[in-house]
Amino acid sequence: MKYLDEYRDAEIANKLLEEIRRVQTQPWVLMEVCGGQTHSIVKFGIDDLLPAGIELVHGPGCPVCVTPLELIDKAHAIAARKDVIFCSFGDMLRVPGSRLDLFTVKSQGGDVRIVYSPLDCLKISRDNAQKQVVFFAVGFETTAPANAMLVWRARQEGIQNVSILVSHVLVPPALTAILDSPWNRVQGFLGPGHVCAVMGYREYEVISARYKVPIVITGFEPLDLLEGVLLAVRQLEQGRAKVENQYVRAVTREGNVPAQKLVVTVFEVCARKWRGVGEIPASGYRLREEFRDYDAERRFEVGSINTQEASICISGEILRGIKKPHDCPAFATECTPAHPLGATMVSAEGACAAYFAYGRHPKNQIAPAGGEQAASATAAPANPEGAHS
Repeated sequence: MKYLDEYRDAEIANKLLEEIRRVQTQPWVLMEVCGGQTHSIVKFGIDDLLPAGIELVHGPGCPVCVTPLELIDKAHAIAARKDVIFCSFGDMLRVPGSRLDLFTVKSQGGDVRIVYSPLDCLKISRDNAQKQVVFFAVGFETTAPANAMLVWRARQEGIQNVSILVSHVLVPPALTAILDSPWNRVQGFLGPGHVCAVMGYREYEVISARYKVPIVITGFEPLDLLEGVLLAVRQLEQGRAKVENQYVRAVTREGNVPAQKLVVTVFEVCARKWRGVGEIPASGYRLREEFRDYDAERRFEVGSINTQEASICISGEILRGIKKPHDCPAFATECTPAHPLGATMVSAEGACAAYFAYGRHPKNQIAPAGGEQAASATAAPANPEGAHS
């Protein structure tokens, strides 16, 4: 595949694996941050190819997964209103709330529409002046600029019948929460490539220095991931801790400065609840007071919905790198992509969904190959560039 084959070259993969084996002298635990990275790792068998003693654990890198259940229920309540056109990226439509999902709301008469850009909502609002148009603004920092642009343009153009339901979460506070946990096992990170393409990686330098952990900003293809592991292991073996940028073709230290300026114009930092984890201080965005008229939660007064998560689910421990999906007693039995119980099975980018999709069940778990062969590099990874990354 053009522009991808060079990042899936088996000969280069084997050379990277040989160098990892040469450098490594002791066990290390690394966490990949992005859900797209998790899917590539599981799909291509990267974790099985690594030498014994290098363990990859899966981070909270899927914003759909960590969107709180009560916020999903709020979305469904708004979408069911007769005066609302509810817009979302496609991956949110099948995410279940306490009772149903957006597809079900649509089948029951709700006007639910898939859009490919938040700015599509401006045209919809102009064409439907008698309706309220609501966009479900889910994502990490990656999608914040486009969502901010929707609100900024709506105010600039005087469009009154559009608003957003905000569920933006930020990666650096989540990494800090993981490292502060008394159960933390993570010694180094494969950092979030798409987030850093927007935000740069200066914030991660502070975390790396404070906690003395290597953070390697990494892409999503097999060679990206193997090189990211090599750079992280090399730092750990040498007793160093800094931010390195493996994903140089997409990421700079400063990031996209105009996009960052737009985000801070429209949004301000706030505490956010992460599904499966709980509330993390200063880990999300909300609309600034001057843009409050575009806040769907305020406009539709849906602030009092409470829910109860399944008690058997261990997604919080999976998101923090403490356990793996197949450690859960409900995995692939009570909890499946068709009937997810928790955060990491809800989205196609979640760790549990990845393990399920690629047959990583306890009974047929593939034994580690010790890095003796390279992963097959012929198929595309499963949605590594998800809409909400």
